[in-house]
Amino acid sequence: MGTPSPTLRVGIAGFGSIGKTIAKKIDAGIPGLRVAALGVRDVQKARDAYTFKQAPVYTDIDHLSEHCDIVVECAPAALLPRIAEPVLKAGKKLLVLSSGALLLNQQLVDIAREHGGQIIVATGALIGLDAVTAAAEGTINEVRMVSRKPPLGFAGAPYVVQNNIDLDAIKEPTRIYSGTAREAATGFPANLNVAVSLSLAGVGPDRTILEIWADPTVSRNIHRIEVDSEDAKFSMEIQNVPSENPKTGRITALSAVAALRKLVAPLRIGT
Repeated sequence: MGTPSPTLRVGIAGFGSIGKTIAKKIDAGIPGLRVAALGVRDVQKARDAYTFKQAPVYTDIDHLSEHCDIVVECAPAALLPRIAEPVLKAGKKLLVLSSGALLLNQQLVDIAREHGGQIIVATGALIGLDAVTAAAEGTINEVRMVSRKPPLGFAGAPYVVQNNIDLDAIKEPTRIYSGTAREAATGFPANLNVAVSLSLAGVGPDRTILEIWADPTVSRNIHRIEVDSEDAKFSMEIQNVPSENPKTGRITALSAVAALRKLVAPLRIGT
């Protein structure tokens, strides 16, 4: 008889709406997973926000990796290098939600390679990444993506601020950006992780073309992807319900939970 797999100790960096959702799902009971530690700025606030069945270690993001086997990054994108480096240097796994920040910190891939760590990019608010990664094993001719969100979802984005775009004045669907995923990662670091994830799965950030629309007629975050490859041609659309943070869809946290579940499940569906 085989030996059951040990429980995977999960650390969560950041305890906002996404981090809390992930923690609650695991704490409710997922075989093989346990929330072992939280990396937070305000320990007392985190303790008050949720009572765990089995209390995790409360620490800061710099020491989170000491208490877990895998860290889920749910913090502001600017903190990614600070969260990632200790994890990867310890040869552990990092589940990244801020893929846009990963694109701006490619040295993290080198650190993972050097120390035997691994970066996992969660599917997030996107569908069809399995199909895109499969197509990328052959030849992809073109990848295009159109994203629509309520104007409030783009509040504070550097591109919006730098171009003096008055989101309150937008009363009809308005295209506010057209360009590459790489440029979007800088201009919309908290909004378009989906585009960066798509580009990393497919033809890269410089060949993935993106349109961004601020659309007051929609209440969901809508992403439509068109892929043309030598082996398949396909299109996908997803309409995500925004979370407490209007910049992020509720399904983002669930995709992280699904990714964690795959790491310990006896049956794994999808690549």
